[in-house]
Amino acid sequence: MSLKPIVIGIAGGSGSGKTSVTNEICKRFSKDSILVIEQDDYYKDQSDKTFEERLLTNYDHPDAFDNDLLITQLKQLLNYESILKPSYDYKRHTRSEKVTEVAPKDVIIVEGILIFHNEQLRNLMDIKIFVDTDADVRIIRRISRDINERGRTLDSVIDQYLNFVRPMHLQFIEPSKYNADIIIPEGGENYVAIDMVATKIKQYIEQVKKS
Repeated sequence: MSLKPIVIGIAGGSGSGKTSVTNEICKRFSKDSILVIEQDDYYKDQSDKTFEERLLTNYDHPDAFDNDLLITQLKQLLNYESILKPSYDYKRHTRSEKVTEVAPKDVIIVEGILIFHNEQLRNLMDIKIFVDTDADVRIIRRISRDINERGRTLDSVIDQYLNFVRPMHLQFIEPSKYNADIIIPEGGENYVAIDMVATKIKQYIEQVKKS
């Protein structure tokens, strides 16, 4: 009997470098071996709300995510079943109508700010990595990303950071790092830590092929 896929959780504050770490890990393997699931795709559907109401949503609170769906689909992937993964429309602030059929792979990376806060989700992970980056670096990265990629204004980004992002980081995200197995300072530039994780993954993939 073949082994189940290995699940690697990569958490950290907004702008910490989670995606950079994920990309650096993925570079070391073929696309056939690794699947990346982003928690951001599992924001709850808000099509029943007006656009103005959606703007008031606290997207950095655990309740903003449809973790039940994420857990269900992750379990399906662990059983080597394909899923229909949702996606999120950041300009409309609600779930997109687009879904993507995703096939299971031997290594599954789950990335998101609050993936370690949910115990059920946490218990599905074999390796938990927290990317720890200074707050000033994170806010600069967030401003750049939200303006250039998500069509936000500078004022709206700063307002959201002060009213939601920072308080939620201190209340939920920062404490969740104590659930991590590995803490990587400075994100994707910490090649020593990334190489260590990649070596562990490589060993697992070789074990899967032999089974």
